[in-house]
Amino acid sequence: MRSLISTLPRRIGTAVAVALLVAWSLGPIYWSLVTSLTPPLHLLGTPSLWPREITFEHYAKLVGATSVSQGNAVQSVWPQFSAALVNSLVTSGLATVVTVVIAAFGAYAFVRLEFPGRDLLFVAVVATLAIPAYTVMIPLYRLMISLKLIDTYTGITLIYVSAFLPLALWLMRSVYQAMPISLEEAAWLDGAGRIYTLVHIVLPLSAPGLIASAILTFLNAWGQFMVPLVFSPTLATKPLTVLIPEFVTRNYIDFGLMNAAGILAIIPPVLLVLFLNRYLVSGLMAGATK
Repeated sequence: MRSLISTLPRRIGTAVAVALLVAWSLGPIYWSLVTSLTPPLHLLGTPSLWPREITFEHYAKLVGATSVSQGNAVQSVWPQFSAALVNSLVTSGLATVVTVVIAAFGAYAFVRLEFPGRDLLFVAVVATLAIPAYTVMIPLYRLMISLKLIDTYTGITLIYVSAFLPLALWLMRSVYQAMPISLEEAAWLDGAGRIYTLVHIVLPLSAPGLIASAILTFLNAWGQFMVPLVFSPTLATKPLTVLIPEFVTRNYIDFGLMNAAGILAIIPPVLLVLFLNRYLVSGLMAGATK
C-alpha cells in the first residue's frame, strides 16, 4: 500500500503527460474533422466540440457535387482536387522509389567497398541535411529553369530525391553495418558475384530498413509545401499541399472545404503508416545493435 501511494504521483504525472501528448497530436486532426462535418452557416457561430448538425456537403463538393454558399451556387472542385491528388501520389511515389533504390546500392558501397575518401564523402552527403532549404532555393530555381524542369514530374522528383536521399543513405548504412559479412562471404565462395549477393541475399535481409526508408521518404515528400509552391505553379504538377490553401478566396474562406480536403489528404499517409508501422520500427532499430 505504501509503495502504491509513493508511486501514485509518478503514475498521475505520466498519465497527464500522455494525455497532453495525445491531445497535442490528435487535437488538430479532430478539430479539422469536426469543421469538415459542420454546415457553413454554423461555422460562423460559436465553436463546439461536435457539430450540432452533421453535413457531408463539403465532401460532396470535393467529389463532384455543387453546393450553395452565402446564397451563391458553388461549383465542385473535384477536377482540381483529383488532379492535385494524382500529382501528390505520382511525385511522392517516384521520389520514394528513386530514393530507396539509390540508397540501397549507395549505402552498400559506403559499407562494403573500399575507395579513397569513402568516409569523408559519406559525411559530406549526410551534412547536407543541415542546410536549410531556403538557402538553395534561388540557385535551384535558376538551375531548373535552365534545364526546363519547372512544373514537371522529373524536376520535382529530382529535388525530392536530393533532399531525402541523405537520410535514406544514413539509415541503410546503419542496416548494412549491423548485418554479418559472413553471409556474403559464403555466397562469394559459392561463386556468386557482388551484385547477385546484394540483390538476392543482402536486400531481402534488409527489407525492414528499405521499408522504413520508403515510409520516411514518402511522408516527407507528401507533406512538402515550399518546394511545390515554387516549382509547381500549375495543376500539371501542383500537389494537395499547395492546392488546399488556394481554397481561400478574396472575399470568403471556405473553412469546411479546406478541412474536408485536409482530412482526405491525410488518408494515404495514415494508411501507409498503419499497415507498415512494424517495419518502420524494426527498420529504424536495425542499426542499433550488431
